[in-house]
Amino acid sequence: MSQLAKVARPRRTREGSPWTGLWAVVTKEMADSLTSVRMSILQLLIVLTAAGTVYAASQDLKDLVGKDPFIFLKLFTTGRDPLPSFVGFLGFLVPLIAIALAFDTVNGEFNQRTMSRVLAQPIFRDALLLGKFLAGLFTLTLVLAVIWLLIYGMGILVLGVPPGGEEVARSLWFLVVAIFYGGVWLAVALLFSIVLRQTAAAALASIAVWLFFTIFWGIIAQLLAQALVPMRLGTVQEVLDQAKLEMSLTRLSPNTLYAEAMLAMLNPAVRSLGLVLPFQLQGAILGTPLPVSQSLMLIWPHLTGLIAVTILLFVLGYVLFQRQEIRT
Repeated sequence: MSQLAKVARPRRTREGSPWTGLWAVVTKEMADSLTSVRMSILQLLIVLTAAGTVYAASQDLKDLVGKDPFIFLKLFTTGRDPLPSFVGFLGFLVPLIAIALAFDTVNGEFNQRTMSRVLAQPIFRDALLLGKFLAGLFTLTLVLAVIWLLIYGMGILVLGVPPGGEEVARSLWFLVVAIFYGGVWLAVALLFSIVLRQTAAAALASIAVWLFFTIFWGIIAQLLAQALVPMRLGTVQEVLDQAKLEMSLTRLSPNTLYAEAMLAMLNPAVRSLGLVLPFQLQGAILGTPLPVSQSLMLIWPHLTGLIAVTILLFVLGYVLFQRQEIRT
């Protein structure tokens, strides 16, 4: 009888590619994001921020035209009271934009009772979730690319000189770092959108994680380093070991990876992102700018770390989403 039941029971197999409908989801989600009220407000905020900070910085940089070969890079890093630098603002605004793009992508479908209707179409869960994530990443990329072009346009108008090839290359790599920095928080918000059915709870949880790494993780890393490597004798080796452990712990935060990568790409004079002892500087010509390739080698672990965290968080959300029960 059991054998007959096994024969009679139809085998449920998926027909066709699991990525069918992926780009339809991407197009639809990007259109919704770019036309939503909250994204319009955030885009206006970041455009005004970029215009204000870059214009204020350019007023202080006019005297350096022709003297500094990397004057366009200073448009990103120079602040003028009471405004901080643009990269400082960007480190604050990019996570907010990423969270705003993804905190209601999945649970919003459940709350509106449209998830079952979407999956009733020839669209698998694989394509739906990946399409929503890619739509958020492409939207973030589009916004940051427009801001990048705005900065260079204002710089050319105010400073009166075009940027050099190395300046463009360094700022492009910085743009890539900023995109994947936002990708981490996009994956965090998407994960909470899958786990929590209430959109407000998902938004608050995402912002809480961001605030934890922004404000509290540096303090916790310092306390952990002091507890794990106590200063028993006060030797130089103990001081170095404690400092290295604290630096390693702080680099578990996406904010630290973003800040250090920004420092290396936008300041060609930076030769190291870790502890440098005096004997390690022997033979080095201080003040000489590094080529782009050498600066890229400095930030490669940071960029790899941001990409890896983004992938891990997305895979975790993917597994949880595949196991969720979807009722009509």
